[in-house]
Amino acid sequence: MARNTFRIKDNSKPKGKGFFGWVSGWIKRDSTLGESFPVKYLPKVAFAVLLGIVYVWNSHYGERANREINKLETEVEDLRADVTTLEADYMFSSKQSEVAKKVKSIGLEESKEPPYKIATEESEY
Repeated sequence: MARNTFRIKDNSKPKGKGFFGWVSGWIKRDSTLGESFPVKYLPKVAFAVLLGIVYVWNSHYGERANREINKLETEVEDLRADVTTLEADYMFSSKQSEVAKKVKSIGLEESKEPPYKIATEESEY
């Protein structure tokens, strides 16, 4: 059976500085801030700034969506009123007396006699 051993890490490769390491080196070269700038808090500050940007974007997006909803609600109300008016006009124009007035111009008259049923024997057809 093989024995368990620890792996020895190879530290001969130089690690890259990364973004915050680069910023740290750049800030240390600048003499205006000197040694007083806490670079170790920079990732937390960048995260807070990112959260602030997302918060502002979300509020703008919500307000825009709210304005769009209000605009569409007023449009729906206008269309609903138009539909109600058109339905009322259609119902009025489909009354028997209104239809009789319209077809009088082409020479048709309303029948004064009630309709009657035509009776046939079953074997006739």
